[in-house]
Amino acid sequence: MAEAEPLEMAYISEVILKKRKHKEESIALTRKTQLELGQHGGKKRKVEDIKRPEQLVREFRERELDFIRMKQRTKRAKSALSTPNSKLLFVIRLHGKNDMHPKTRKILYNLRLTRIFHGVFLKASPGVLELLQKVEPYVTYGYPNVKNVSCLIYKKGYGKIDNKRVPLIDNNIIEQALGKHGILCLEDIVHEVANGGPRFRETLNFLGPFSLNKPKEGLQGKKALFKDGGDTGNRENQINDLIDKMN
Repeated sequence: MAEAEPLEMAYISEVILKKRKHKEESIALTRKTQLELGQHGGKKRKVEDIKRPEQLVREFRERELDFIRMKQRTKRAKSALSTPNSKLLFVIRLHGKNDMHPKTRKILYNLRLTRIFHGVFLKASPGVLELLQKVEPYVTYGYPNVKNVSCLIYKKGYGKIDNKRVPLIDNNIIEQALGKHGILCLEDIVHEVANGGPRFRETLNFLGPFSLNKPKEGLQGKKALFKDGGDTGNRENQINDLIDKMN
């Protein structure tokens, strides 16, 4: 009986073999990366990042309680709102994360206080004071002096041009943005803000929020009003002491 002839192996060129090996190595490396970072290449979730049901319930109750308290604060008589001692306010956000109701967060965002330890200048008016009353547990405010207005703008100030942050290191930038309003340099900005001038709104629209440093001392970590031994609410002229510690 004749022996079966051995089958000949198909010839595969060396180039194709190298490409195949490279592709297999690439797939293996990609798969390893996906396993390390998660199936879709995102950050690997930690166990502590996953919220328990009781934590979600607690955060929901805190947000609803915040909304109830906000409505209670707005029911105060308008006479309870302090008469402003100055045209200018400086407002600093101190608190607020998961315990805020969406309406509270929206007011803070409308005031451009999107982050903790951000500060903004506002023109004192009954409408502004009413808004601040609604978000009182999360902010502190008062009447900055000219020295601190100047110091904040020179040290922490930046402008916004085409939605981009621009450092105020060149008066040409200021003239380009505000020259049509007669504001040509940093000193003009300080004067307009400190005195609540006729182009106050345009100047503030150009200036971004001030990113302040967390003070090493001076905060109690309490949402109680400043007059009651806490951190929040109206500090009047004592806001200048806090600005000095955060600037």
